[in-house]
Amino acid sequence: MDHAQEIDKAVGAHGMWKNRLKQAIESGKLDTPVATIRTNNQCAFGKWLYGPTLSAQDKSSEYYKTVTELHTQFHQVAAQVAELATSGKKNEAEKALAPDSRFASISSKLTAAMLSWKKSLSTVPHR
Repeated sequence: MDHAQEIDKAVGAHGMWKNRLKQAIESGKLDTPVATIRTNNQCAFGKWLYGPTLSAQDKSSEYYKTVTELHTQFHQVAAQVAELATSGKKNEAEKALAPDSRFASISSKLTAAMLSWKKSLSTVPHR
C-alpha cells in the first residue's frame, strides 16, 4: 500500500472513532481500553507512522511532524472522551464530543493535515 492509500485509510479510521465514542457514551462500554486509545502507536495508522515503511526523509518533513503531533493529540482527547463515557459521566462525555469541543477541533485539524500531506505526495516523484 502506498503512502496516499495509508493516509486515506487513516482518515476513514479516525473518522469512525467519533461513532465508536458516541456508542460508548450511550452504552457506557467500549471494547478498547482507555490506555490503548491514549497510545498513539497502537492503531494501524500509528504503526505505519512509526514503523519502517516511511523513510528518514518522510519522517523529517513538516507534514509528518504536523500529522504526528495532531495524531498524538487526537489519541489524548479520544481517550478523555472514552474515559468519561465508560465512567458514567455521559453529559460530560457528550460535551467533550460536541462540534465545538477540543476533540472536534483536533479531529478536523488532523484530517486536514493528513489530506495536505496526501496532496503533497502527488507533487513529489514516487519513491
